[in-house]
Amino acid sequence: MRSASGTPDGPRPRQGRHRLPRTAHPAPLGGTSPARRVPGSGHLASSAAWGGPAPHRAPSPTVTVPDRTAAALMPPPVRRPSAPPQPPPQRPRPSARVRQPPVPAPPVPQKRDGKRDGKRDLPAVRADAMRVTVLIPAHNEAKQITETIASLRRQERPPDHIIVIADNCTDATAAFAQLCGVEIVGTRGNRHKKAGALNQVLDRLLPIFGPDDAIMVMDADSALDPGFIRHGVDHLATGRYAAVGGTFTGKPGGGAVGMFQRNEYARYARDVRRLQGKALVLTGTATIFRAATLQEVIAARRDQRLPGLPHVYDVRVLTEDNELTLAILHLGFRILCPKECTLTTEVMPTWRELAQQRLRWKRGALENLVDYGWTPVTRPYWGRQLLSLVGILVIIAYLLSLTYSVIWLGGIQFSPLWAGITVIFMVERVVTVRRRGPAQMAIAATIVVEMVFDVFLQIVQARAFWQAAWRKERKW
Repeated sequence: MRSASGTPDGPRPRQGRHRLPRTAHPAPLGGTSPARRVPGSGHLASSAAWGGPAPHRAPSPTVTVPDRTAAALMPPPVRRPSAPPQPPPQRPRPSARVRQPPVPAPPVPQKRDGKRDGKRDLPAVRADAMRVTVLIPAHNEAKQITETIASLRRQERPPDHIIVIADNCTDATAAFAQLCGVEIVGTRGNRHKKAGALNQVLDRLLPIFGPDDAIMVMDADSALDPGFIRHGVDHLATGRYAAVGGTFTGKPGGGAVGMFQRNEYARYARDVRRLQGKALVLTGTATIFRAATLQEVIAARRDQRLPGLPHVYDVRVLTEDNELTLAILHLGFRILCPKECTLTTEVMPTWRELAQQRLRWKRGALENLVDYGWTPVTRPYWGRQLLSLVGILVIIAYLLSLTYSVIWLGGIQFSPLWAGITVIFMVERVVTVRRRGPAQMAIAATIVVEMVFDVFLQIVQARAFWQAAWRKERKW
């Protein structure tokens, strides 16, 4: 467990900006239950928060986010310097033709290489003036919530406010989070898991957030590297990007299945670096959004320009982070996963849990594409799904050819085609885990060891295609 640096969590002073002081007894998010102040904590908790033995503890207490008026969030008026005096206009000669100056065309967003990309920009702000609010949805994450908060305290640019959303918790998640000195919000009647928990808080925060506010959403089992927020805010402040995500590696543990996942995450991070941060998904492990981005997502859903109800997250889907990525891209914004924004996240400890996770990921991605249809944004995503389907067929053909050689030909027969495919596959396996060290490179070179994991994933993906095609019930 990483230790906290003791960085204060309160708002940082900012020039030319005033906020109302925090009220002692704010109104609850979703109810009217009485609140009390826990001695020495500086935060609120319900009167029934910590009563009773630990195994039978009631759901986590609700602590509301302090209200702030919109006027308090508005920047002070900017005094513009008076224009220098202009000389009096000269009358043209009677014989001269007066030509009106051309009207300049509106600026077109450009890529770094100077080519037009047709994407939209947000207003640029000063990086040191941005306020970062971190939301951590947590359901029974008592074992990891303190490490997650400690990674936020250790940031080179600490967040201004941390809110742990205790979603129907029955363990000590809220108690441990409160000991870390962060704000706690308990969900009210949430039946939509992570997406519903986040919506309950975002529905309160976004109407009072201004153009220089940023919202970071991260999983309760993730830990940020120290430069994550600083680099993310630097990119967001330019106005070029609407959201900045991170690339992740796996935490220790999980035995062989954990090792396979860590190798897989290392390959994913390598692909993102090679694409210069052009990731396809803003993962839920950790992503920073401009508040204006999420406000526009809600407006677009309300106007039915995007699917779903007028909230940030679509609660109907299995993969809310993938759907939100598609929503932001369809609004014409840019996203980025820079190499400096890195973190570690939990790996699934068993094959059963891994199969459930990947089935949800794959099927959710397919259903998101069906919801959005065939658009310029979704075409690359459809292409990746096609390649994934081809990969399943190739694996099946490869295994069938080996089985045929062993059973009917009495042994594995040399085939130049499959030998070439095997060599290419082996080189790709070794090179892509180079950052994991010589031991993992040696394991990857055997092919056979990682072939078990690859075949497992292909089976899960085939099942996801089958369920999506036959419209099985969506469930976690």
